[in-house]
Amino acid sequence: MVLSHYPGMPLNSCTGRNPWWLIHALLLTCVFPAWLNAAESTSRPNILFIFLDDFGWKDTGYMGSDFYETPHVDRLASEGMVFTNAYSAAANCAPARASLLSGQYSPRHRVFNVGTGPRGRAAHRRLEHVPGVDVLDPAIKSWARQIQDSGYRTAIMGKWHLSDDPRPYGFDVNVGGTHSGGPPRGYYPPFPKAPGLESVSGGQYLTDVLSDRAVRFIEENRDQPWLLYLTHFAVHTPLDGKKELMDKYRSKTPGNLHDHVAMATMIQAVDDGVGRIRSALTSTGIEDNTIILFYSDNGGYGPATDMAPLKGYKGTYYEGGIRVPFFVKWPGVVSPGTVSHEPVTGVDLYPTLIEMTGAAMPRNQVHDGHSLVPLLKGTGGFPAERPIFWHFPAYLQSYQVMDEQRDPLFRSRPCSVVRLGQWKLHHYFEDNGLELYDLDSDIGETRNLVSVHPGRAAKLYSILDQWRRETGAPVPSSPNPDFDPQSEREAIQRALQRMNR
Repeated sequence: MVLSHYPGMPLNSCTGRNPWWLIHALLLTCVFPAWLNAAESTSRPNILFIFLDDFGWKDTGYMGSDFYETPHVDRLASEGMVFTNAYSAAANCAPARASLLSGQYSPRHRVFNVGTGPRGRAAHRRLEHVPGVDVLDPAIKSWARQIQDSGYRTAIMGKWHLSDDPRPYGFDVNVGGTHSGGPPRGYYPPFPKAPGLESVSGGQYLTDVLSDRAVRFIEENRDQPWLLYLTHFAVHTPLDGKKELMDKYRSKTPGNLHDHVAMATMIQAVDDGVGRIRSALTSTGIEDNTIILFYSDNGGYGPATDMAPLKGYKGTYYEGGIRVPFFVKWPGVVSPGTVSHEPVTGVDLYPTLIEMTGAAMPRNQVHDGHSLVPLLKGTGGFPAERPIFWHFPAYLQSYQVMDEQRDPLFRSRPCSVVRLGQWKLHHYFEDNGLELYDLDSDIGETRNLVSVHPGRAAKLYSILDQWRRETGAPVPSSPNPDFDPQSEREAIQRALQRMNR
């Protein structure tokens, strides 16, 4: 780990003309429980988990955006610990969320993609993909369920994506969460099929509505410990900008990194909501007893944002698709203005939240992550150079006009990836291709070092292969009978010609 500085009850309700022993008994039954509840609300921290959708590594001011405006988020980040090597456990929505909620890598919960059907043209897929499942097994006990069982009031507001109803997974309150992967009918009402949002009308912007519901939840539960999973639909497509902010960004000078007007308004809407939520924490007097986590489910949406110098974007297993912004503000525990360069990933959040709240880890359930609390407290105890894994036995078709990744037809073909220390190895199943990168000297993954460091590549491959065996990770191997090599070659040529224009 590397740390551095970064810019009661009235007594007369229990008394009367009674014997002294009765007075004492009544005092114990009336005053003592109230004292216990008050002590619990102040000793057990509240959890505000802000989880954004398709929010890129550099989409905040504190990470380097030169166009998007996030002053409220930036302030929170400066008051906590920023993680520069934070990863999602997958490069797209559903598997990332399944890993987050279960604390398990994807081979265990089997949510590999958004939906279970094949993606991209059949003629261009060389292997039969592994469909997996599209519902998180309710027998898997999520951190929300464990924290709920420990006495917290729990809520989810926004995107769920893992089943029809998030409540059986540990949430008392659900606002907007369904199996849908995107916002209900865009960001403006009506939202007829979104629980708790059916009555929203007029020109109310969805991101604002969710932030305001978050404020209401905080105010209503100020006297008990609570966990709020504020999982905004923003900034997932459609790129439905907030109307009141469009002119502001149309007239703003574009940045060298970012310049997308609609995206900028969507990000500001999130940030403005964070400001209102913080004000609610302050006014209710519970800000110092509230832990705030800020995180994204995967890399940014390629056609609208940029993660440079990272290569790739949402859906790729290059850094731009999986490295995400992440910070934790924990008053009285985390020193403000600190940075950790330790590689961490989505499965680590499960034991972290459990330890923060004092909830119990479930018995007889495998967990792949490590609690970040030792890092946050600066007490050590975090495993040094432990490997981090990704597994994607499926396909994600490419965007229509984007820079070339491994090929221009797919954001990702079936693969596994491992990072150990500064080294990262990709293994692609179609051609058994290996790519080795030294992230310390080549964060953009531009130089494949397999031929330069064959021994290191072999070591990482062995670690990756052993992990696949231990987790039962399915590796696609059946040829796709619809694959057409001639069609693939011609499509690649056409795509390259469009990119070079």
